[in-house]
Amino acid sequence: MINTITNYEKTKISMANIFLQYDQKAMIKKFSLEHDPDWLSLTFVNRIYRINRQTGSVQWSNDAFETVYEADYNEAMTIYDVLCYSKDGCHLANEFVNINRLSTIRTGNLSQNSGFFQSTADFFHGKPLELHNACIALSGKELDKGDVAFEMKLFSFLPIIIRFWEADDEFPTSLQILADRNILDYMHYETLMFALTHLFQRLKEEM
Repeated sequence: MINTITNYEKTKISMANIFLQYDQKAMIKKFSLEHDPDWLSLTFVNRIYRINRQTGSVQWSNDAFETVYEADYNEAMTIYDVLCYSKDGCHLANEFVNINRLSTIRTGNLSQNSGFFQSTADFFHGKPLELHNACIALSGKELDKGDVAFEMKLFSFLPIIIRFWEADDEFPTSLQILADRNILDYMHYETLMFALTHLFQRLKEEM
């Protein structure tokens, strides 16, 4: 049997090789990464990841790497993008903006009315307690304004806010995402879709 490699896997392999061309010492300093001669480590949506400093491969674990899993496409591509392509001197504005404001300056699928957000909101429908508990399990900080509202950490250095409203007689379920105004200094607009897809998947797993 011939094992075929998907285009996603090819892209991950290509990005691993690109990662190795970047200054790892600069990454460590920029994001205060834990490191040793073999690995760089960081937290992404409340889970520890490590990047092999010789191969560029990305792994994650929930038990101090007694059990190891290979990062999927969304996970790996987000981590590579932040470590390799974030702007020099990137910093938080400490001002949250609705993510659909970003779609007015970039083409893509992050507008608030996109199927991407509505399908996720529909999944959360009828499960506010489960969503609330999932946010807590991922170390979220509870906020006001919304049936469920939390500030989450995409990375330890990059917060994001999720607000969910249940449907009522006048309005359907609604999901609102707010990001730091400077988030595109940390990752490309397209990569934000990967990061949010992973965040929603982690919440669904916890639910």
